Amino acid sequence: MGEQQQTPDDAVMTRIGQATMLLHGGDREEARNRFGALWAEIGADGDPLHRCTLAHYMADTQDDPDTELAWDLRALSAAEELSEERVARHDSAVALRSLYPSLHLNLAADYVKLSRPDAARVHLDRARAASDVLDDDGYGNGVRAAIGRLESRLRTE
Repeated sequence: MGEQQQTPDDAVMTRIGQATMLLHGGDREEARNRFGALWAEIGADGDPLHRCTLAHYMADTQDDPDTELAWDLRALSAAEELSEERVARHDSAVALRSLYPSLHLNLAADYVKLSRPDAARVHLDRARAASDVLDDDGYGNGVRAAIGRLESRLRTE
């Protein structure tokens, strides 16, 4: 069989994945630069799946808590724009649903950094409620553990 042709959607997700590997490898600045270039290409009105994924990871490259919050809010907003039809056509439909706990967890953590515990609790509750879609694997267990740690931290504040 011949090599499969890559769709433009796949190419964007591949580029996001490459920048994410830089981020996880410790090169936040280069990851931030690549994410920024990608954001300029896809635009604020681009494909919601691309915007959600990109903004979710772009938030992790930020040094300023307000800027991190802005990117996390963009990620959640883009996720909420995705139609069920669009999600169903993409191989990562389950992955997207399992991203909601992390999206809300990140927002809760942002609000903690900004000394806004009430807003943090709202998103932490949403993260906990959305966590039922997570598998019993490393990712799911990690997100649930992070939710628990943030809940404990908020109880002491």
